[in-house]
Amino acid sequence: MTVSLPLVAVLGFFAWGAVKFLGVRTWIVVLIVLIALFGFWLSDTLMAPSIESGTRSGVDVINGSHD
Repeated sequence: MTVSLPLVAVLGFFAWGAVKFLGVRTWIVVLIVLIALFGFWLSDTLMAPSIESGTRSGVDVINGSHD
């Protein structure tokens, strides 16, 4: 059986759990959710390939290239 959940519902569930059980302040959860949603918005723009290549380059620099 396949179950589809909207991303907003999943983010809301994790946000609720973080506030309720981990004692995270509400404004921090709201800020993190807004940052995540802003990332999804940027993925539909012309900046997406630049962001992806920059992120990959940064990860390669931190991890070291294993080629």
